[in-house]
Amino acid sequence: MAVYKIFPYKDATLYSEAVATNTGLDAISEVRNYIGITGTPDVTRFLTQFDIDEITDVVENKIGSNDWDVSFRNFIAEATGLSFATTLEFFPVAQTWENGTGEFGDSPATTDGVSWGYTNISGSTSWSESGSVGTELYTSSYNPQYTDQGGGNWFYSGSGIASYRVTQSFDLRSDKDIDVGVKTIVSKWYSGSLPNYGFITKFSGSSEFNTSLDIQPTLKYYSVDTNTIYPPQLEFKWRDYTSILTGSESTIVSDPNIKMSLAENPGRFYQDSVNRFRLNISPLYPARVFQTSSFYVSTNYLPTASYYAIKDLDTNEYVINFDNQYTQISADSTSNYFDIHMNGLEPERYYKIQVKTTIDGSTRIYDDNYYFKIVN
Repeated sequence: MAVYKIFPYKDATLYSEAVATNTGLDAISEVRNYIGITGTPDVTRFLTQFDIDEITDVVENKIGSNDWDVSFRNFIAEATGLSFATTLEFFPVAQTWENGTGEFGDSPATTDGVSWGYTNISGSTSWSESGSVGTELYTSSYNPQYTDQGGGNWFYSGSGIASYRVTQSFDLRSDKDIDVGVKTIVSKWYSGSLPNYGFITKFSGSSEFNTSLDIQPTLKYYSVDTNTIYPPQLEFKWRDYTSILTGSESTIVSDPNIKMSLAENPGRFYQDSVNRFRLNISPLYPARVFQTSSFYVSTNYLPTASYYAIKDLDTNEYVINFDNQYTQISADSTSNYFDIHMNGLEPERYYKIQVKTTIDGSTRIYDDNYYFKIVN
């Protein structure tokens, strides 16, 4: 499979109005600028960290020598107050932090982990305002008029804030899911030239600490502790397409009316499985010809412009969408095929495979109950 996901092992939201409060087990990660009854903005940012051993395993043992890309993805639970264009920015965190066991609304508040003011247990280690790790510079940002400093810190490098800064903008009706390319940051983590303390997600510019009642954006995202199928993820992509076909062989089907079956599908896979799915292709209405052997003995292939996708069966949403670069279906002397690493999918769920191909100018999606389940 040329699309592989890993999931974070910790995340937490930082609340400027609750300097020592930890939310490490909250099901929601939040970024907002809320004006309270005092008129003081309550700003939130959130942290998300992925295991460096998992990142190393993907790069070295799954991607290998292939070119690759990686995106940080997070899925919206609720969005309010976006009356203007809003931009999120993402940086690599510059200081180690502890997840903690708190949830939003705990009474009394839990203080055993990261918060706006501290990297771990309340009162122990404050967020550093600026400094360096080796040659990498880091900074923090807070309202100069605000008495409680903190809110995390992040690397920006020596060549300016744009070096590691990644952004995504939303307007009133745009998709609010986070999907940003972070290969520069992840490559630094993998090489060891930047310590991996995860990402910080925050509003950019004047959206933070703005006292205008007209600017109160709130974006709530599912955290790693969600009970849904939408946890944050690093999505790695690489091109593993290979083919013996040149595009002009007589064995490539030329009529979109075909019958397709999915071979090598026992229907249940353990998370550590890697399965090669094969496609058996035959014309639905074969042309009449004189020949000395069965027409169905020969191998038929899909055109090279053929791709697979995977949907979650319950929600009918794509967990891996069709991609012209990263989900192209390969071909060898046996048949068309594609490979899936099962531990890149959520366990204890059913999935459905779809195949899209273009034949004789017609683009068709074939969906013939190609189901499987990941089990623990």
